[in-house]
Amino acid sequence: MVEGSMTQGAGQEPVVRTATLRDFRVPPYAQTPVPPQAQAAPPSPVPPRVPEPNPPAPGASVPPAPGASVPPRAPVPPRPPHPGSAVVGDDQPEGYTPTERDLPVIRRGDTVQVRAVPEPRPVAEGSRGPLFVVGDVHGYLDELIAALGEQGLIDADGNWAAGNARLWFLGDFTDRGPDGIGVIDLVMRLSAEAAAAGGYCKALMGNHELLLIGAKRFADTPVNSGAGTATFQAAWLLNGGQKTDMERLQDVHLQWMSRLDAVVEEDGHLLMHSDTTAYLDYGSTIEDVNDTITAILTRNDADECWDLFRKLTKRFAFRDEGGAQAVRELLTTYGGQRVVHGHSPIPYLLGEVGTEEGEDSAGPVINGPHVYADDLAIAMDGGVTMAGKLLVVQLPLHD
Repeated sequence: MVEGSMTQGAGQEPVVRTATLRDFRVPPYAQTPVPPQAQAAPPSPVPPRVPEPNPPAPGASVPPAPGASVPPRAPVPPRPPHPGSAVVGDDQPEGYTPTERDLPVIRRGDTVQVRAVPEPRPVAEGSRGPLFVVGDVHGYLDELIAALGEQGLIDADGNWAAGNARLWFLGDFTDRGPDGIGVIDLVMRLSAEAAAAGGYCKALMGNHELLLIGAKRFADTPVNSGAGTATFQAAWLLNGGQKTDMERLQDVHLQWMSRLDAVVEEDGHLLMHSDTTAYLDYGSTIEDVNDTITAILTRNDADECWDLFRKLTKRFAFRDEGGAQAVRELLTTYGGQRVVHGHSPIPYLLGEVGTEEGEDSAGPVINGPHVYADDLAIAMDGGVTMAGKLLVVQLPLHD
């Protein structure tokens, strides 16, 4: 386990916010309840986020004034579904899961594959280091260590070696792969080491983090899915939940995941886990979105957490005819010039495989991220779960 603070960006100035993406791919309902698993002690409560006075205007980021008191924000009214968002699991036929072959895909001609060419890292004292992002890991710890080493972010012993570099994980640390808890432990340790070296290593909330939190907290508690009986436990197992991860999951992991933000803007890049406009349902600023989602997890209501999970499993909002407009709506609301996301594997976007397991493929060839939606969106999930590639790249991209 990692000793010390679990707070992202330890050692940074107090006004610096951290952000984290939340997006889980999990079926919104389960046809057959799963037998109860061994129950663990409930997680420690997550302390609420401190409210910010005078909420900033849309797209702005304003640090809070110490000691200021602020009346609670009015609840964000529900938004109608965005035409660019495809919903996984809503009103689907019996037996449907998100890994079946009827997932829509973007064909090869609709995307542009680019290689990330690292720029020389700044050496001046106190300067901002280069920015790196990591796609979905899904428990593939060995592949993650290799990819971080190739970029010079860690040394041969797995320790932070990148000085003041900035590293963002886009979520989905667990499920499908063999060692999700090992991945979380590594990210937590690197966060402390990077902060001590003048850089940082931070993470966003993915839908599989939401799924694991829900499976641990609520187990077989029925939730209102809108499409039949559902439980977090059944959804977690159907979407690659590993029993060894659940056995090793501790309160420190749950608290760390629960505090992850969902959206962040870095150097003109709007980072989020899911390729969906559902984030707009949770606030008109980045701070509002992150505060609202953290508050939902703090309240610990099964139905409310399920609805959050369901919305952040949406995908493909940036594809096809309305995709560029969907991206522009996010950028106009939250800021930035490009959206960078995980969640939807690039092999889906290329039409190379029909399922997340990729049974019919010898393995897609993934050389780097994909830029699409009028060059406004960058897909970062290289499909490591289907013999693709775990992507660690430096931003901005260079063709």
